[in-house]
Amino acid sequence: MMTGAFRYLVFALAIVLVRCASLETEKLDQIEPIPKVYSEEEAVTFYNNFNEQIKVYCNRNSLARWNYDSNITDFNLQRKLEEGAAFAKFKKDSWQELIKYPWKYFNDPELKRKFKLSSVLGTAALSEDDFKRLDTIISDMKSTYSKAKICSFQDSTKCDLNLEPEITELLKVSRNHEELRHIWIEWRRNSGEKVKETYKEYVTLKNKAAKLNDYADNAALWLGNYETEDFRDQISALWVQLKPLYQQLHAYVRRHLRLKYGEEVVKAKGPIPAHLLGNMWAQTWGNIVDFMLPYPERQSTDVTPNMIKQGYTPLKMFKLSEEFFVSLNLSAMPESFWEKSILEKPTDGRDMVCHASAWDFCDSMDVRIKQCTVVNQKDLNTAHHEMGHVQYFLQYKHQPNIFQRGANSGFHEAVGDVLALSVSTPKHLRAIGLLEESASEADKDAEREATINYLFSIALNKIAFLPFAYQMDLWRWDVFEGKTTPENYNCHWWRLAEQFQGIEPPVDRSEEDFDVASKYHIIADVPYIRYFVSFVIQFQFHKGLCQAAGQLENNAPLHECDIYKSTKAGNLLG
Repeated sequence: MMTGAFRYLVFALAIVLVRCASLETEKLDQIEPIPKVYSEEEAVTFYNNFNEQIKVYCNRNSLARWNYDSNITDFNLQRKLEEGAAFAKFKKDSWQELIKYPWKYFNDPELKRKFKLSSVLGTAALSEDDFKRLDTIISDMKSTYSKAKICSFQDSTKCDLNLEPEITELLKVSRNHEELRHIWIEWRRNSGEKVKETYKEYVTLKNKAAKLNDYADNAALWLGNYETEDFRDQISALWVQLKPLYQQLHAYVRRHLRLKYGEEVVKAKGPIPAHLLGNMWAQTWGNIVDFMLPYPERQSTDVTPNMIKQGYTPLKMFKLSEEFFVSLNLSAMPESFWEKSILEKPTDGRDMVCHASAWDFCDSMDVRIKQCTVVNQKDLNTAHHEMGHVQYFLQYKHQPNIFQRGANSGFHEAVGDVLALSVSTPKHLRAIGLLEESASEADKDAEREATINYLFSIALNKIAFLPFAYQMDLWRWDVFEGKTTPENYNCHWWRLAEQFQGIEPPVDRSEEDFDVASKYHIIADVPYIRYFVSFVIQFQFHKGLCQAAGQLENNAPLHECDIYKSTKAGNLLG
């Protein structure tokens, strides 16, 4: 029989044992479960499902963006914002699942790359509110740009001049430097100046998104697209090599501008006034070729008059471009392309983004172009460029969504431009009946002079463009990295413009102005260094295609090559 003391001891021991058991249970409850280790086979199943879903969201988002860009209304804006937010949410939710897979250790290199590319969320990493705000900001800036109009220099009561086609045409044909200065000032007053405060917030949100993707800032995120650590150094080295040729072109053009407008307007040394170069941003100078050809008595290769004479229409220009691609054994456009594309500016009074663009709607079928085409040679080349993008879409439509992109952004731009290199040759223009055979071309000297004229016209567009393409993103990299603050936005832009392009504004500028934002790609959130890359590699592509076509035999010059109807060249592209 237990004594009272012994009975108390047993009771106390039982309490201690129960308490210890309870503590052990609490500790077990605090231990996190071991995460599931997914196999590559499970990763394949996950990614296949993800790929099918992302095509649906991408399609809906693309349709909403198309509807807004082709008809800027409040209703279309709201739909665009809603679909953009839904797409971002889907990508973020999918990302939460995707990062559970040990993709860095996968054996299948293709699967590993799919996961790697999909692991960068971009702006979808933002909170829902921040994402909607960023999307709204970009849409508002594009709307301001697209709706901007200026008053005529000749008639101050006529204030309905759009960038395309009216202002662009005036910059091409006017040789009144006061009118050109008026156009230059007014476009910037009605576009870039109005979005400076908005742009500051844009920069903040873009950097916030970059940091959420484990990048230091948005400059680093954009540069990550090229997957080369020394990419900036490579671009800088390329520019050092190309700069001497640009400087020679700059000096030649400055001299002819001085002869045209006089010493008071264009100095013998120093920067060129930016408004005199035939383009709103002085990025290409081809529109002023008429008064500075090395041999003005020789036949011009500008076929615009013949296009008009022969009754060309925007539709005919794109049909001609399609025929070029088909001649290379590449794909014809699907019927839906012709039904749904916008190939000229609508006449119903709507506001739209006229900047030419090619669209892939992520369903392997629907591809379109939006372009306010004018019947001229420049837009004929642009038509081939945009059709090059579409051809790229058609060639990789069988790939997973994440692989439906260029090897880098410069590749996509180069594919379109490389076709335009053939299209612009006198040889090709004669083949399609847009350039007449000249009797004097039988004369070797005359032929040589005509060739120099042609190459000079190419330089005005291809060489003149390089420093502009470089400085566009040099400016943005400095802004995103915090090296250039809002108080110095405009000053830094003109410092770069003088350093690289060798141009200056026609009037004094201040930080009240925001001239860089008068360019579409700045306010539309489109990186620009891709065009610098494209303008270099397109000639490498062109050389490779010409070799395949057998047109460089016996030291034949590259500038005479036209790959039209060469299936061997086309097979390299396809």
